[in-house]
Amino acid sequence: MKALVTGASGFVGFHVAKLLQEKGVSIRAFVREGSHVSCLREMDAELVFGDVRDADSVSRAVKGCGQVYHVAADYRLWVSDPRQMYETNVQGTVNVMRAALAMDVEKVVYTSSAGTLVARNKGGGPFHEETPVRFADMVGHYKRSKFLAEREACRFAAQGLPIVIVNPTTPVGALDRKPTPTGKIIVDFLNNRMPAFIETGLNFVDVEDVASGHWLAACHGRVGEKYILGSRNMSLSQFFQILAQASGRKAPRVKLPYLPVLCAAYADEALSSWVFGKTPRIPVTGVRMAKEHMYFDCSKAHTELHMGQAAIEKAVEKAVNWYCSEGYAGSRLFGGHHG
Repeated sequence: MKALVTGASGFVGFHVAKLLQEKGVSIRAFVREGSHVSCLREMDAELVFGDVRDADSVSRAVKGCGQVYHVAADYRLWVSDPRQMYETNVQGTVNVMRAALAMDVEKVVYTSSAGTLVARNKGGGPFHEETPVRFADMVGHYKRSKFLAEREACRFAAQGLPIVIVNPTTPVGALDRKPTPTGKIIVDFLNNRMPAFIETGLNFVDVEDVASGHWLAACHGRVGEKYILGSRNMSLSQFFQILAQASGRKAPRVKLPYLPVLCAAYADEALSSWVFGKTPRIPVTGVRMAKEHMYFDCSKAHTELHMGQAAIEKAVEKAVNWYCSEGYAGSRLFGGHHG
């Protein structure tokens, strides 16, 4: 069997492709021109270059595949032109689903986000797959675009597409090259660029468990259902303690009040984007998201899919070691516990 993985050069996408290959699945990797593909070449994946926004290139990629894992997404907390994010995340999803439906693909796994299940002003959760949410609950263009994309996925399920939706929480691990917003927190921590922070709460999960969750969703997931792929709920300060143990760096202790930081973020965003044309250091969306804890009940995926839960400490350790080996951190000497 051949499986198409969109976004296979990305953090989650690569781990999905790697896991599928380990399961004996033949991989077709759909990536954009200029993407980092050396790891994909090493695993002998068939490379198809294109863009999910281009329906023709999507159709060519889907043709001949029994399964489709649509992982590709524009995941940023700030964008200069939000239209590009909606074109990739919403219209790109429509293009993939339409091609899969037209070509009678056996199973589609769509990678959404646990952020689409967060209802604001509900006490921080734990949220679950059936939490009632509205578009108005979505903070920032990324969550809004993924919310709309997930609705499109559900619409195609109603048309007969055999699709299962997975909602990863906050993946951590090696090979987060870009890095993602979560990876950037780790990199900033390692480079001592995080003297203070806003306390919040998140659900963290080993990215390798997320990859496994995709495979298990294809094997055991019920069509049209959503599955939160997560592991442990913890505060950001607790996460920093784990980072400190893995790296030997000291965890920041200064917790900043929300409103002053939000004001500073608006000022930084205005100066950075409008005056200097750069990505802001403090994205407003990131600050707004931190206002409420995002804890999740992940029991459905563990009960129905039998998804594992590796220790977050090990995932953080793998992330730290990889960032150090790849030169993301200023020093490769840490002195923390590495097991």
